[in-house]
Amino acid sequence: MEKEGNNGAAENGIKIPEIKFTQLFINGSFVDSVSGRCYETRDPRTGEVLASVAEGDKADVDLAVAAARQAFDHGKWPRMSGYERAEIMIRFADLIEQHRDELAALECLDAGKLFSMANIIDLETSIRTIRYYAGAADKIHGETLKMSRELQGYTLKEPIGVVGHIIPWNFPSIMFAIKVAPALAAGCTTVVKPAELTPLTALYYAYLAHKAGIPEGVINVVTGFGPTAGAAIASHMDIDMVSFTGSTAVGRFVMEAAAKSNLKPVSLELGGKSPLVIFDDADIDKAVDIARDATFFNNGEACIAASRIFVQEGIYDQFVQRLAERMKSWVVGDPFDPRVQQGPQVDKVQYEKILQYIEHGKREGATLLTGGKPCGKRGYYIEPAVFTDVKDDMLIAQDEIFGPVMSVMKFKTTEEAIERANNTRYGLAAGVITKDIDTVNRLTRSIRAGLIWVNCYFEMDADLSFGGFKISGFGKDSGLDALNKYMHVKSVVMPIYNTPWL
Repeated sequence: MEKEGNNGAAENGIKIPEIKFTQLFINGSFVDSVSGRCYETRDPRTGEVLASVAEGDKADVDLAVAAARQAFDHGKWPRMSGYERAEIMIRFADLIEQHRDELAALECLDAGKLFSMANIIDLETSIRTIRYYAGAADKIHGETLKMSRELQGYTLKEPIGVVGHIIPWNFPSIMFAIKVAPALAAGCTTVVKPAELTPLTALYYAYLAHKAGIPEGVINVVTGFGPTAGAAIASHMDIDMVSFTGSTAVGRFVMEAAAKSNLKPVSLELGGKSPLVIFDDADIDKAVDIARDATFFNNGEACIAASRIFVQEGIYDQFVQRLAERMKSWVVGDPFDPRVQQGPQVDKVQYEKILQYIEHGKREGATLLTGGKPCGKRGYYIEPAVFTDVKDDMLIAQDEIFGPVMSVMKFKTTEEAIERANNTRYGLAAGVITKDIDTVNRLTRSIRAGLIWVNCYFEMDADLSFGGFKISGFGKDSGLDALNKYMHVKSVVMPIYNTPWL
């Protein structure tokens, strides 16, 4: 396992971008918070201050909601044709494309993401998502209902109203796109609260959206903290829906606040502890590569990460040996360096939490096969940890660690694999590696998860619905299911013949 230095950007000719936007974006303008307070964000590569960002709270959320309400009730956006909204959304996507390198670099500075990944995956996904929903904006249809010989009915799909989006820090660009784009296509207006750790790209997107022609008040961004700005969104009486991605604990609070306020609907994409089940007939080298990337992708900071690896007993020893060998060449370091495979954790709190889980795993009796130690003299780097001899009831096998920690476990039969894969509070994602189609069919029908990959992992598309079961939440992001959740269905009934009813 190697460690690279913290000068990847300079060495590779990547320009560190100027941080242009740090104020709140409300009603088409950048403004200071009502309180005038700011907070500091830090560069996870070094731990040094990156930017001073406006700290919004309830008063700022009130202003943002008022702007969004005005734009929805009296503005152009909900009253445009779908084609007109689509044209503006396509311009928005084009502007993101033009600023792609700068936005990818901001993701590195803000979240510790690999520059190559931020550019090729995060920005590409965001651009394609906005274009996908632009294409759907003029294809929103209701149904015609033949009720009887005297009556007919039809349904209208109408935008739900003002939507509050609370997004996490691990995929700031993608989450902005998959939340905001379908809401825009539906004709809604929005108030976005990005994670306090990673606010910079959301503010930039608000600027580009306004430049593309999205009217004032349609997209508002309030930066700040969950207990203040986030709580104000969840409990606001004039927000019509909340879409939240984050931890299960906070998701419960959002749902409770929504119920206690105006009983607004919520969509929750929450935690995960996803299993990857590898059978004896798998190609071991390919299985090792899939398992490694499925766990350590995005520095291990992914709710769908396959952090529980179940390997059938016939290949278990070979799998563990080859995995240990493969991890020797894993490179941790500056995310701007293209040789690096894993950057820093997002902040000191997350860094220390992950290290505590690694120590807990050792105390519980699991064997630390590789890694698990702090890395470098500054910043929040951790060598990826691979544990063997893990039991299902251990904390490292039950809790969502949200970091580069893999638990490898042995199983015998298909029945055992299904039972243990489902032995979790979560149900977000899962993976199966086998050449046997009968095994594939059995596991994909038996594992309780919202998304199951077969002989691959982390393959996503804007057309693919994404959401979980159990305490991983409910409601879908991506796909047409996400578009539909931002709309009401209204039924209309009328007589076939225009005669008065007596």
